[in-house]
Amino acid sequence: QVQLVESGGGLVQAGGSLRLSCTASGRTFRSYAMAWFRLAPGKEREFVAAISWSSGNIDYADSVKGRFTISRDNAKDTVYLQMNSLKPEDTAVYYCAAKMGYGLTSRAFEYDYWGQGTQVTVSS
Repeated sequence: QVQLVESGGGLVQAGGSLRLSCTASGRTFRSYAMAWFRLAPGKEREFVAAISWSSGNIDYADSVKGRFTISRDNAKDTVYLQMNSLKPEDTAVYYCAAKMGYGLTSRAFEYDYWGQGTQVTVSS
């Protein structure tokens, strides 16, 4: 079992930055690929970014490429999402997720554990 706790959300103006953190507890963090998803009102859950256990493989949604950076610190059991040049359309609840094994995927159903989410609101 893995417990995931997100933090770092908040209200920011368009063009601003936020850094989300997701800290894991339970089983060995480095055994898991990690990802960020988001859910905006009236929309389906959307893949944002994913990172392999070694940070050797990283994937981003086209909508965030060049603006968001995913990273992880296995010594701290934490994955981060640095979000720059934020836009109002980035407003959503952001969730981190963990998937056993080494492969990356953007498919939410392949992730085994989920956090409770953290709200990000970008004002125009």
